[in-house]
Amino acid sequence: MIDTLSLPDRKIFAGPRVRRLRGRLGLAQKRMAEELGVSASYLNLIERNQRPLTAPFLLKLTKTYDADLRELIAEDDEQVEKDVAQALASPALAGLDIGKTELQEFVAAQPGIAQALIRLHHIRDSDADSAPTRGKGRTPLNAVSEFIEGARNHFAELEELCEALAEELRLAGPHFLSSVSDRLRVKHGFTVRIMPAHVMPRHLRRFDIHNRQVQLSEVLDNASRSFQAAYQLAGFELKSSIEAIAARADMPSKPAERLLVQNLTNYAAAALMMPYRRFHDAAEETGYDIALLEARFGAGFEQVAHRLTTLQRPGTRGVPFFLIRLDRAGNISKRFSAGNQPFARAGGGCALWNVHRAFERHGQMLTQLVELEDGTRFLTLARTVTAYRQPFGQTAPEYAVALGCETRHAHSLTYAAGLDLDGAAMPIGLNCRACTRPDCRQRAVPPAHRQLLIDETQRGANAFDFSRE
Repeated sequence: MIDTLSLPDRKIFAGPRVRRLRGRLGLAQKRMAEELGVSASYLNLIERNQRPLTAPFLLKLTKTYDADLRELIAEDDEQVEKDVAQALASPALAGLDIGKTELQEFVAAQPGIAQALIRLHHIRDSDADSAPTRGKGRTPLNAVSEFIEGARNHFAELEELCEALAEELRLAGPHFLSSVSDRLRVKHGFTVRIMPAHVMPRHLRRFDIHNRQVQLSEVLDNASRSFQAAYQLAGFELKSSIEAIAARADMPSKPAERLLVQNLTNYAAAALMMPYRRFHDAAEETGYDIALLEARFGAGFEQVAHRLTTLQRPGTRGVPFFLIRLDRAGNISKRFSAGNQPFARAGGGCALWNVHRAFERHGQMLTQLVELEDGTRFLTLARTVTAYRQPFGQTAPEYAVALGCETRHAHSLTYAAGLDLDGAAMPIGLNCRACTRPDCRQRAVPPAHRQLLIDETQRGANAFDFSRE
């Protein structure tokens, strides 16, 4: 139920959001007005932003359509406004006088076009960083990342299907891997077989259609074996739904579409291991204690951390986390977010963020309060993970996984116990090119879109001096 005290003090004009909700539901304006108990003319005025959303109207809207209050009252508009402002800061648009009020009105009235502008900005920046992509449009990785980000890393259709299938697996037996293996054998005619490392030196999972086997490497731990078996089961039983989502996504190329199918199948595998409602309830109950969630669901640290970024079901939402995975060289191989988090697009490159120190403390959980230039504060967690075992003499892949959320959401986390969430925080940037802090002694390169200033008569603590505007 809506607590009117939790609503913003300002009047809420959210006509475009109400109109988009009606479009998603496939309702005519007259039909929605009847279901909400208002006149069609009043609803029309709301959708045209000529009337604000009242608390009783919001209550009726959320109860009738299980709508997300945060989407309707535009909690994320502030972040979208910042992203649009960054896109408009391009040198090519220099001289345009766009005030804050005009920017706010644009984001509120045209949220879809605002997101399109942000995407174009991200594509331009990623293309500037990667010469092979210049002039060729989006890469498959960019296209898939943008689609998942646009969905807030939550796919309601898959969640419902996976919950139903997971319940069948749970009733079939107490051990997840055994239940999945039995279902693959009985229903699909494939046997799960663990193979020696020397037989599968380059594969962790192999689908052997000739021998009717799902072959898993012995280097995988139990959680990874469960995940890979669940991936194959999802590929069998949820194939049509996954391919339908991929088709609607309208990927720019066949490789991008296949990559999206792979990502969605991974998503389904995790949802089978950690069914939404049971996992959400356990996360809330334990204060999002990752170690306890690992034990309860037979999952690994990275699997649990990744799953925490997907809890965006209306009515039973979790803390909106972001996740980044990187290696010792700082290469980012995973970015996921439950909302408009800047880390999920451009973060990870700041040497002051302690995710980079995680490699010095293998297996230890590091916590840190950080603050971006715009004043947004985050509680972040970082820990190393090893993807899988390796025979003696070979190098096992190692990564650092960072999980975080804004401090306004962090009070329910067990990791916040004893921390002053309003106290001192480490000032960081998303990366050097995006950061304009003038006195950072860790700066590697000057910020983009700022003029480099050269003065031969002095040498400051920062190797690069640049204009402040």
